[in-house]
Amino acid sequence: MALNLQNVKLEITAGMLSQFPKNDLPHLVFSGRSNVGKSSLINTLLGRNKLARVSSAPGKTITINFYNVDNSFYFVDLPGYGFAKRPPKERAVWQKLVNDYMMSAGNRRSPMFVMQLVDMKVGTTADDCMMLDWLNQTETDYMIVATKSDKLNKGDFKKSLDNLLNHELIRENTTIIPFSALKGDGKQEIWSEINSVILK
Repeated sequence: MALNLQNVKLEITAGMLSQFPKNDLPHLVFSGRSNVGKSSLINTLLGRNKLARVSSAPGKTITINFYNVDNSFYFVDLPGYGFAKRPPKERAVWQKLVNDYMMSAGNRRSPMFVMQLVDMKVGTTADDCMMLDWLNQTETDYMIVATKSDKLNKGDFKKSLDNLLNHELIRENTTIIPFSALKGDGKQEIWSEINSVILK
């Protein structure tokens, strides 16, 4: 299926359950900790510079952004988790909003696929592990995008990738793609995965 990537818009910025889309378009969900590179990944995939904004204060925005991609599916940008400076009240708002969204998937006929981002230089954090555990328990389909792959030398790159490939919480046979927003490495592989799970 050929997509017109010029026909992409930020359709909804949702801060509550009632604002989520009501149609049956598939959802491709971007999940990860603050500053892991979700906005950079979205912009790279769509060939844009500033469609998805990179926050100057990671973790500050507590909304879910729904990008309509050629009226074929949504890129769903979840607010980043694990930002230590966020006060407990804001963390509670994040938890409720994301939980409402993930639970709403059961009420939709449209498929949902999660792109779980992990910083290759940092590795999986405790918050990443909690998210992976939730994805496994709910039997949600997902892949791993290992971001900032250009920040490592060859030895550290191999070690980081091996850690992901052998991670006890990452489901067996899960697709894992190293990605660099700076170099564009992994972009075509990610689109191939999107084509197979969303546009099949």
